[in-house]
Amino acid sequence: MCPDNRPSQMLLDYHCSVASGEIGMSTVAYASVTRDGLSFPHQLWLRKEIIPELKKLTEAIHNEGAAASIQLGHCGNMSKKSMAGRMPLSPSGGLNIYSPTWSKKMTKDDIADIAQAFGNAVNIARESGFDAVEVHAGHGYLISQFLSPYTNHRKDEFGGTLENRARFMKMALQNVMKAAKNDMAVVVKTNMSDGFRGGMEIDECLQVARMIEEEGVHAMVLSGGFVSKAPMYVMRGNMPIRTLTYYMKNIPLKLGVGLAGRWMIPSIPFTEAYFLEDALKFRKELKLPLIYVGGLISGKKIDEVLDCGFEFVSMARALLNEPGFVKRLKTDREARSQCVCSNYCIARMYSIEMACHQHVKNLPMCLAKELKIMK
Repeated sequence: MCPDNRPSQMLLDYHCSVASGEIGMSTVAYASVTRDGLSFPHQLWLRKEIIPELKKLTEAIHNEGAAASIQLGHCGNMSKKSMAGRMPLSPSGGLNIYSPTWSKKMTKDDIADIAQAFGNAVNIARESGFDAVEVHAGHGYLISQFLSPYTNHRKDEFGGTLENRARFMKMALQNVMKAAKNDMAVVVKTNMSDGFRGGMEIDECLQVARMIEEEGVHAMVLSGGFVSKAPMYVMRGNMPIRTLTYYMKNIPLKLGVGLAGRWMIPSIPFTEAYFLEDALKFRKELKLPLIYVGGLISGKKIDEVLDCGFEFVSMARALLNEPGFVKRLKTDREARSQCVCSNYCIARMYSIEMACHQHVKNLPMCLAKELKIMK
Protein backbone atom coordinates (compact mmCIF):
# COMPACT_ATOMS: atom_id res chain seq x y z
CA MET A 1 0.00 0.00 0.00
CA CYS A 2 3.01 2.29 -0.50
CA PRO A 3 3.54 3.07 -4.19
CA ASP A 4 6.82 4.93 -4.76
CA ASN A 5 7.74 3.72 -1.24
CA ARG A 6 5.53 6.36 0.40
CA PRO A 7 2.17 6.34 2.23
CA SER A 8 -1.01 6.15 0.18
CA GLN A 9 -4.64 6.99 0.88
CA MET A 10 -5.27 3.24 1.06
CA LEU A 11 -2.72 2.90 3.87
CA LEU A 12 -4.31 5.80 5.75
CA ASP A 13 -7.80 4.35 5.31
CA TYR A 14 -6.70 0.96 6.63
CA HIS A 15 -5.11 2.34 9.80
CA CYS A 16 -8.01 4.70 10.42
CA SER A 17 -10.44 1.81 10.10
CA VAL A 18 -8.80 -0.18 12.90
CA ALA A 19 -8.15 2.95 14.99
CA SER A 20 -11.85 3.84 14.83
CA GLY A 21 -12.54 0.28 16.00
CA GLU A 22 -11.11 1.37 19.36
CA ILE A 23 -7.79 -0.46 19.43
CA GLY A 24 -5.09 1.11 21.61
CA MET A 25 -2.36 1.49 18.98
CA SER A 26 -2.00 0.87 15.26
CA THR A 27 1.43 -0.11 13.94
CA VAL A 28 2.41 0.80 10.39
CA ALA A 29 4.12 -2.38 9.25
CA TYR A 30 7.64 -2.71 7.91
CA ALA A 31 9.16 0.65 7.13
CA SER A 32 12.65 0.13 5.74
CA VAL A 33 15.33 2.23 7.40
CA THR A 34 17.32 2.44 4.13
CA ARG A 35 16.56 1.96 0.47
CA ASP A 36 18.54 -1.31 0.36
CA GLY A 37 16.30 -2.71 3.06
CA LEU A 38 13.20 -2.81 0.83
CA SER A 39 11.84 -6.28 0.13
CA PHE A 40 8.97 -5.24 -2.19
CA PRO A 41 8.48 -2.40 -4.69
CA HIS A 42 5.40 -0.98 -2.95
CA GLN A 43 6.84 -0.95 0.54
CA LEU A 44 7.43 1.98 2.88
CA TRP A 45 10.94 3.49 2.93
CA LEU A 46 11.39 5.84 5.87
CA ARG A 47 13.07 9.06 4.71
CA LYS A 48 12.82 12.77 5.42
CA GLU A 49 11.01 13.75 2.23
CA ILE A 50 7.89 11.75 3.19
CA ILE A 51 7.53 13.24 6.69
CA PRO A 52 4.58 15.48 5.66
CA GLU A 53 2.72 12.45 4.31
CA LEU A 54 3.49 10.43 7.44
CA LYS A 55 2.24 13.32 9.59
CA LYS A 56 -1.07 13.17 7.77
CA LEU A 57 -1.24 9.46 8.59
CA THR A 58 -0.39 9.81 12.29
CA GLU A 59 -2.79 12.74 12.73
CA ALA A 60 -5.58 10.67 11.21
CA ILE A 61 -4.85 7.77 13.58
CA HIS A 62 -4.70 10.12 16.57
CA ASN A 63 -7.98 11.74 15.56
CA GLU A 64 -9.61 8.32 15.82
CA GLY A 65 -8.35 7.97 19.40
CA ALA A 66 -5.46 5.54 18.94
CA ALA A 67 -1.70 5.83 19.33
CA ALA A 68 0.52 5.37 16.26
CA SER A 69 3.57 3.14 15.98
CA ILE A 70 5.85 2.31 13.07
CA GLN A 71 7.85 -0.87 12.51
CA LEU A 72 11.51 -0.32 11.58
CA GLY A 73 13.28 -2.99 9.57
CA HIS A 74 15.84 -4.00 6.99
CA CYS A 75 15.27 -7.13 4.94
CA GLY A 76 18.91 -7.99 4.16
CA ASN A 77 19.00 -10.81 1.61
CA MET A 78 15.30 -10.46 0.79
CA SER A 79 15.86 -7.37 -1.37
CA LYS A 80 16.68 -7.10 -5.08
CA LYS A 81 19.13 -4.83 -6.90
CA SER A 82 16.27 -3.08 -8.74
CA MET A 83 14.79 -1.97 -5.42
CA ALA A 84 17.94 -1.66 -3.31
CA GLY A 85 19.85 0.43 -5.86
CA ARG A 86 22.80 -1.91 -5.32
CA MET A 87 23.45 -5.57 -4.63
CA PRO A 88 21.42 -6.63 -1.57
CA LEU A 89 23.28 -6.99 1.70
CA SER A 90 23.40 -9.90 4.14
CA PRO A 91 25.65 -11.20 6.93
CA SER A 92 27.42 -13.78 4.76
CA GLY A 93 26.43 -13.09 1.15
CA GLY A 94 25.32 -15.70 -1.36
CA LEU A 95 22.09 -16.87 -2.96
CA ASN A 96 18.68 -16.62 -1.33
CA ILE A 97 16.53 -18.98 -3.42
CA TYR A 98 13.33 -17.79 -1.74
CA SER A 99 13.60 -14.22 -3.02
CA PRO A 100 15.41 -15.18 -5.35
CA THR A 101 18.46 -12.92 -5.25
CA TRP A 102 22.21 -12.77 -4.77
CA SER A 103 23.47 -10.77 -1.82
CA LYS A 104 26.78 -9.22 -0.82
CA LYS A 105 28.54 -9.98 2.47
CA MET A 106 28.34 -6.87 4.59
CA THR A 107 31.53 -5.03 5.49
CA LYS A 108 32.03 -3.60 8.96
CA ASP A 109 31.26 -0.17 7.52
CA ASP A 110 27.98 -1.52 6.09
CA ILE A 111 27.11 -2.92 9.51
CA ALA A 112 27.85 0.37 11.28
CA ASP A 113 25.93 2.41 8.69
CA ILE A 114 22.76 0.32 8.90
CA ALA A 115 22.91 0.16 12.70
CA GLN A 116 23.02 3.96 12.66
CA ALA A 117 20.17 4.06 10.14
CA PHE A 118 17.91 2.44 12.74
CA GLY A 119 18.64 5.34 15.07
CA ASN A 120 18.09 7.90 12.31
CA ALA A 121 14.73 6.28 11.57
CA VAL A 122 13.58 6.95 15.15
CA ASN A 123 14.19 10.67 14.64
CA ILE A 124 12.16 10.61 11.41
CA ALA A 125 9.38 8.72 13.20
CA ARG A 126 9.29 11.34 15.94
CA GLU A 127 9.10 14.21 13.41
CA SER A 128 6.29 12.32 11.70
CA GLY A 129 4.18 12.19 14.84
CA PHE A 130 4.58 8.55 15.85
CA ASP A 131 4.31 7.65 19.52
CA ALA A 132 6.38 4.47 19.30
CA VAL A 133 8.69 2.46 17.09
CA GLU A 134 8.87 -1.30 16.76
CA VAL A 135 12.30 -2.66 15.80
CA HIS A 136 11.93 -5.83 13.74
CA ALA A 137 14.53 -8.28 15.01
CA GLY A 138 12.75 -11.46 13.93
CA HIS A 139 11.24 -13.38 11.01
CA GLY A 140 14.50 -13.76 9.07
CA TYR A 141 15.02 -10.08 8.26
CA LEU A 142 18.50 -8.56 8.62
CA ILE A 143 18.86 -8.48 12.42
CA SER A 144 17.44 -12.00 12.52
CA GLN A 145 19.80 -13.06 9.72
CA PHE A 146 22.73 -12.02 11.90
CA LEU A 147 21.29 -13.85 14.91
CA SER A 148 20.54 -17.13 13.14
CA PRO A 149 23.32 -19.67 12.43
CA TYR A 150 21.35 -20.60 9.30
CA THR A 151 22.23 -17.30 7.61
CA ASN A 152 25.27 -16.09 9.58
CA HIS A 153 28.48 -17.93 8.69
CA ARG A 154 30.87 -15.10 9.45
CA LYS A 155 34.26 -15.78 11.09
CA ASP A 156 34.79 -12.31 12.57
CA GLU A 157 33.35 -10.63 15.68
CA PHE A 158 29.87 -10.64 14.08
CA GLY A 159 29.71 -14.43 13.66
CA GLY A 160 30.23 -17.68 15.51
CA THR A 161 29.09 -17.43 19.13
CA LEU A 162 25.65 -16.08 19.98
CA GLU A 163 27.28 -13.09 21.65
CA ASN A 164 28.99 -12.27 18.33
CA ARG A 165 25.90 -12.94 16.23
CA ALA A 166 23.92 -10.57 18.48
CA ARG A 167 26.48 -7.74 18.15
CA PHE A 168 24.74 -6.06 15.19
CA MET A 169 21.37 -6.21 16.97
CA LYS A 170 22.86 -4.55 20.04
CA MET A 171 24.44 -1.81 17.91
CA ALA A 172 21.12 -1.09 16.23
CA LEU A 173 19.19 -1.09 19.52
CA GLN A 174 21.72 1.20 21.20
CA ASN A 175 21.32 3.69 18.38
CA VAL A 176 17.53 3.38 18.64
CA MET A 177 17.48 3.93 22.42
CA LYS A 178 19.81 6.93 22.12
CA ALA A 179 17.55 8.51 19.51
CA ALA A 180 14.34 7.64 21.40
CA LYS A 181 15.41 9.74 24.41
CA ASN A 182 12.51 10.13 26.85
CA ASP A 183 9.63 10.76 24.46
CA MET A 184 9.45 7.70 22.20
CA ALA A 185 8.39 4.22 23.22
CA VAL A 186 10.58 1.41 21.84
CA VAL A 187 9.20 -2.06 21.17
CA VAL A 188 11.25 -4.94 19.73
CA LYS A 189 9.79 -7.87 17.81
CA THR A 190 11.89 -11.00 18.28
CA ASN A 191 11.70 -14.72 17.55
CA MET A 192 11.02 -17.41 20.13
CA SER A 193 12.12 -19.92 17.48
CA ASP A 194 13.14 -19.71 13.82
CA GLY A 195 10.78 -22.61 13.20
CA PHE A 196 13.07 -25.05 11.40
CA ARG A 197 16.01 -27.34 12.06
CA GLY A 198 19.28 -25.46 11.73
CA GLY A 199 17.80 -22.18 12.89
CA MET A 200 17.57 -20.71 16.37
CA GLU A 201 15.69 -22.70 18.99
CA ILE A 202 13.94 -21.52 22.15
CA ASP A 203 17.01 -21.63 24.41
CA GLU A 204 19.06 -19.31 22.20
CA CYS A 205 16.09 -17.07 21.48
CA LEU A 206 15.52 -16.68 25.20
CA GLN A 207 19.13 -15.55 25.59
CA VAL A 208 18.54 -13.00 22.83
CA ALA A 209 15.39 -11.78 24.59
CA ARG A 210 17.40 -11.22 27.77
CA MET A 211 19.93 -9.18 25.76
CA ILE A 212 17.11 -7.08 24.34
CA GLU A 213 15.71 -6.50 27.83
CA GLU A 214 19.16 -5.37 29.02
CA GLU A 215 19.18 -2.63 26.37
CA GLY A 216 16.31 -0.94 28.22
CA VAL A 217 13.58 -1.25 25.58
CA HIS A 218 10.04 -0.67 26.79
CA ALA A 219 8.27 -3.79 25.54
CA MET A 220 8.81 -6.90 23.44
CA VAL A 221 6.65 -8.69 20.85
CA LEU A 222 7.17 -12.47 20.99
CA SER A 223 6.92 -14.07 17.55
CA GLY A 224 8.62 -16.75 15.49
CA GLY A 225 9.40 -18.01 12.02
CA PHE A 226 11.64 -17.17 9.08
CA VAL A 227 10.03 -15.65 6.00
CA SER A 228 12.56 -17.20 3.63
CA LYS A 229 12.49 -20.68 5.18
CA ALA A 230 9.48 -21.20 7.46
CA PRO A 231 6.95 -18.48 6.59
CA MET A 232 3.87 -20.35 7.82
CA TYR A 233 5.46 -20.79 11.23
CA VAL A 234 4.75 -17.05 11.59
CA MET A 235 1.11 -17.15 10.46
CA ARG A 236 0.00 -20.80 10.54
CA GLY A 237 -2.49 -22.47 8.30
CA ASN A 238 -2.09 -23.01 4.57
CA MET A 239 -0.75 -20.63 1.98
CA PRO A 240 -3.21 -20.53 -0.94
CA ILE A 241 -0.61 -21.05 -3.68
CA ARG A 242 -3.11 -20.62 -6.51
CA THR A 243 -4.11 -17.25 -5.09
CA LEU A 244 -0.48 -16.26 -4.52
CA THR A 245 0.52 -16.99 -8.12
CA TYR A 246 -2.73 -15.66 -9.64
CA TYR A 247 -1.80 -12.07 -8.78
CA MET A 248 1.93 -12.33 -9.61
CA LYS A 249 3.18 -10.34 -12.61
CA ASN A 250 6.67 -11.83 -12.74
CA ILE A 251 6.12 -14.81 -15.07
CA PRO A 252 9.24 -16.87 -14.14
CA LEU A 253 8.47 -16.38 -10.44
CA LYS A 254 4.81 -17.20 -11.05
CA LEU A 255 5.75 -20.50 -12.73
CA GLY A 256 8.37 -21.35 -10.13
CA VAL A 257 6.08 -20.77 -7.16
CA GLY A 258 3.26 -22.59 -8.92
CA LEU A 259 5.44 -25.67 -9.34
CA ALA A 260 7.39 -25.61 -6.07
CA GLY A 261 5.18 -23.52 -3.79
CA ARG A 262 3.89 -26.41 -1.69
CA TRP A 263 7.50 -27.41 -0.98
CA MET A 264 8.78 -23.86 -0.45
CA ILE A 265 5.87 -22.83 1.81
CA PRO A 266 4.90 -25.92 3.83
CA SER A 267 1.67 -25.70 5.82
CA ILE A 268 1.54 -25.68 9.61
CA PRO A 269 -1.88 -26.23 11.24
CA PHE A 270 -3.60 -23.16 12.71
CA THR A 271 -4.70 -23.27 16.32
CA GLU A 272 -5.95 -20.29 18.28
CA ALA A 273 -3.15 -18.56 20.28
CA TYR A 274 -0.58 -20.87 18.68
CA PHE A 275 2.44 -19.10 20.23
CA LEU A 276 1.12 -19.14 23.80
CA GLU A 277 2.94 -22.25 25.05
CA ASP A 278 6.32 -20.86 23.96
CA ALA A 279 5.48 -17.32 25.05
CA LEU A 280 4.79 -18.50 28.60
CA LYS A 281 8.41 -19.66 28.87
CA PHE A 282 9.54 -16.14 28.01
CA ARG A 283 7.01 -14.57 30.38
CA LYS A 284 8.50 -16.62 33.21
CA GLU A 285 12.05 -15.38 32.52
CA LEU A 286 11.53 -11.73 31.55
CA LYS A 287 10.43 -8.71 33.55
CA LEU A 288 9.64 -6.12 30.88
CA PRO A 289 6.13 -5.74 29.39
CA LEU A 290 5.39 -8.42 26.79
CA ILE A 291 3.07 -8.20 23.80
CA TYR A 292 1.48 -11.49 22.77
CA VAL A 293 0.83 -12.03 19.05
CA GLY A 294 -0.33 -15.08 17.13
CA GLY A 295 -3.78 -16.43 16.36
CA LEU A 296 -6.05 -14.32 18.55
CA ILE A 297 -9.56 -14.31 17.10
CA SER A 298 -11.83 -14.49 20.16
CA GLY A 299 -12.49 -12.55 23.34
CA LYS A 300 -12.19 -15.73 25.39
CA LYS A 301 -8.66 -16.43 24.20
CA ILE A 302 -7.61 -12.79 24.54
CA ASP A 303 -8.68 -12.85 28.19
CA GLU A 304 -6.83 -16.11 28.72
CA VAL A 305 -3.62 -14.59 27.33
CA LEU A 306 -3.94 -11.44 29.43
CA ASP A 307 -4.63 -13.55 32.52
CA CYS A 308 -1.31 -15.33 31.86
CA GLY A 309 0.56 -12.10 32.59
CA PHE A 310 0.95 -10.50 29.17
CA GLU A 311 0.47 -6.74 29.28
CA PHE A 312 -0.77 -6.37 25.69
CA VAL A 313 -2.10 -8.41 22.78
CA SER A 314 -1.59 -7.75 19.09
CA MET A 315 -3.80 -8.75 16.16
CA ALA A 316 -3.71 -8.40 12.38
CA ARG A 317 -5.85 -10.83 10.38
CA ALA A 318 -8.80 -10.61 12.79
CA LEU A 319 -8.86 -6.81 12.43
CA LEU A 320 -8.48 -6.92 8.67
CA ASN A 321 -11.59 -9.08 8.63
CA GLU A 322 -13.41 -6.88 11.15
CA PRO A 323 -11.81 -3.51 12.00
CA GLY A 324 -14.39 -2.97 14.76
CA PHE A 325 -13.71 -6.29 16.50
CA VAL A 326 -12.24 -4.70 19.65
CA LYS A 327 -15.18 -2.34 19.90
CA ARG A 328 -17.54 -5.33 19.70
CA LEU A 329 -15.63 -7.00 22.54
CA LYS A 330 -16.68 -4.17 24.85
CA THR A 331 -20.29 -5.28 24.71
CA ASP A 332 -19.74 -8.99 24.01
CA ARG A 333 -16.74 -10.51 25.82
CA GLU A 334 -17.42 -13.83 24.09
CA ALA A 335 -17.24 -12.26 20.61
CA ARG A 336 -15.30 -14.12 17.96
CA SER A 337 -13.87 -12.73 14.73
CA GLN A 338 -15.25 -14.19 11.50
CA CYS A 339 -11.68 -14.57 10.17
CA VAL A 340 -11.17 -18.15 8.99
CA CYS A 341 -7.40 -17.74 8.54
CA SER A 342 -7.48 -18.74 4.87
CA ASN A 343 -4.45 -16.44 4.40
CA TYR A 344 -5.92 -14.99 1.22
CA CYS A 345 -4.89 -11.56 2.54
CA ILE A 346 -1.29 -12.75 2.85
CA ALA A 347 -1.25 -14.37 -0.60
CA ARG A 348 -2.34 -11.21 -2.42
CA MET A 349 -0.78 -8.41 -0.36
CA TYR A 350 2.60 -8.71 -2.09
CA SER A 351 1.11 -8.09 -5.52
CA ILE A 352 -1.97 -5.90 -4.99
CA GLU A 353 -3.75 -4.35 -2.03
CA MET A 354 -4.33 -6.34 1.15
CA ALA A 355 -7.91 -7.59 1.53
CA CYS A 356 -9.90 -10.30 3.29
CA HIS A 357 -11.44 -12.79 0.86
CA GLN A 358 -14.77 -12.46 2.69
CA HIS A 359 -14.97 -8.82 1.60
CA VAL A 360 -13.92 -9.22 -2.05
CA LYS A 361 -16.71 -9.12 -4.61
CA ASN A 362 -16.56 -11.21 -7.78
CA LEU A 363 -13.72 -13.40 -6.55
CA PRO A 364 -12.37 -15.47 -9.49
CA MET A 365 -13.93 -18.93 -9.50
CA CYS A 366 -10.56 -20.72 -9.32
CA LEU A 367 -9.66 -18.78 -6.16
CA ALA A 368 -13.09 -19.11 -4.58
CA LYS A 369 -12.83 -22.87 -4.99
CA GLU A 370 -9.36 -23.00 -3.44
CA LEU A 371 -10.36 -20.89 -0.45
CA LYS A 372 -13.54 -22.88 0.10
CA ILE A 373 -11.48 -26.08 0.24
CA MET A 374 -9.03 -24.49 2.71
CA LYS A 375 -11.84 -23.18 4.90
